[in-house]
Amino acid sequence: MNINISNASGEPIYLQIVSQIKDMILEGELKEGEMLPSMRNLAMELRISFMTTKRAYEELERQGFIESYTGKGSFVKAQNIELFREEQLKAIESLLSEVCEKAEKCGISAEELHEMLDFMIKGE
Repeated sequence: MNINISNASGEPIYLQIVSQIKDMILEGELKEGEMLPSMRNLAMELRISFMTTKRAYEELERQGFIESYTGKGSFVKAQNIELFREEQLKAIESLLSEVCEKAEKCGISAEELHEMLDFMIKGE
């Protein structure tokens, strides 16, 4: 499993692990039912504390991304992609609402906002 840990990041290591494993699951890199490395093996591979990987796996399980069985290991849980997508859409709508409020205060038109969004999407 290819997980990159950044000590320079302000994000705790266990959250970096959670985020990267979630991304692998959502992008289909890790499939439903696939076994994850044991907590000990992942800790050794990343050269971090076992407790850190344990905390990451517990968080992934709490969020519904994996399921763990004593003596068997941790596995990717079946995902409800539509539910996840809906949650993401709500978060995006909230951010866009904030952007619209700030744009209105600054006198930025909807057309200008569209141009800015197009620019950001195209990466120009």
